[in-house]
Amino acid sequence: MADQDDKDDESRLFLDAVKDVRPLKSSRLHHKPPTPKPIPRQFLRDERQALVDSLSDGYIPAHELESGEELLYLRDGHSPDILSKLRRGHWVVQAVIDLHGMVSDEARVYVAEFLASCKKRGIRCVRIIHGKGLSSRNREPVLKHKLRNWLMQKDEVIAYAQARPQDGGSGAVIVLLKA
Repeated sequence: MADQDDKDDESRLFLDAVKDVRPLKSSRLHHKPPTPKPIPRQFLRDERQALVDSLSDGYIPAHELESGEELLYLRDGHSPDILSKLRRGHWVVQAVIDLHGMVSDEARVYVAEFLASCKKRGIRCVRIIHGKGLSSRNREPVLKHKLRNWLMQKDEVIAYAQARPQDGGSGAVIVLLKA
């Protein structure tokens, strides 16, 4: 009997508390939360594949600047002063990646994604560490030569030069990107 009295008291208290409440208009009751935008997974896969496809190992430019084993490149239409400034460390390196231990295909994708990311973020000067090839099969820098070709194929690359000794020397390259 005491349980029933407690329930009746609770009901009365509730009814007393809500006696002045007015119902909301129906349009507010049926408000749908905004649906999240769909993730364009296929588009993202296509973009990634386009980055991979945009770099070829067989690309041979007609206008590469050769300087022994030193990596040097300047895109047509740009001042030769850019190369000398790049070699002297005129621009501050804003981002760095290291390709040590990567196989060629893995490195190609990594470089393409890195350059695309830098372009989106407005980064102008980067360092790519490719290594000297001391641990490769013939003790030759495999990625160094491939990287040279990959960078020349990217439109956003204005110039690149071998890094200064304190920045990696013959095991790294400094790249200047379009603004």
